[in-house]
Amino acid sequence: MSILYGAPPQRIPEPHYQLWDVTLPVQPGLPVWPGDPPVEMESAASILQGDSCNVTTYRMSSHTGTHLDPPRHFFPDGAPLDALPLSLLIGLCYVADLSSEMEESRRITPDLLDGAGIPPETSRLLLKTPNSRLWENPCHAFEPNFIDLSPDGARWVIERGIRLIGIDYLSIEGPHDPSCPVHRSLLSAPVVILEGLDLREVSGGAYHLVCLPLRAMNGDGAPARALLLREG
Repeated sequence: MSILYGAPPQRIPEPHYQLWDVTLPVQPGLPVWPGDPPVEMESAASILQGDSCNVTTYRMSSHTGTHLDPPRHFFPDGAPLDALPLSLLIGLCYVADLSSEMEESRRITPDLLDGAGIPPETSRLLLKTPNSRLWENPCHAFEPNFIDLSPDGARWVIERGIRLIGIDYLSIEGPHDPSCPVHRSLLSAPVVILEGLDLREVSGGAYHLVCLPLRAMNGDGAPARALLLREG
């Protein structure tokens, strides 16, 4: 038997994916939740100033831009960010496009979710609403009257076994009820919350979600890079 060296490796065709980056750009002027620190980016070292490299100091909240809320966000003994399984953050998801349904209502209710064609086996659900239009100007002033999920909508999500819920503004819940029933209901289920998505270029339907937050130990949240992929 002879052994041939230098034979070209067998090439396995790679599947072609369409890819959408649905992450907000972190930059000064990005709106933040009222009371959270604004995004600050300050030069700590600069080649133009005679340093050997460029280094930037960032100051921002753990809930800046596109970010994840784990149970620790609202419960002292809740699971922190670094305890979330990656299998929860990567996999099939469904984008429910509610853009045309939300012109009158400002809250996502069970009736709207029932009519959104969400497959019964969905475990990761992203909600696209007119909120996404706000990101045409990523440095707009915080909009307190954004479209959010109602408390009974949160119960709908829990009852259907959804494990991750995402929305296209800085919170799944508006600032009008300080008791935060939507967050508390979802995170105690537990349902992980993905907030601050930019879904302008995404149509409704099935995708693969890849969502990788900073690995913040014992974190109550962290910015994340969120991607949607679809074969074709």
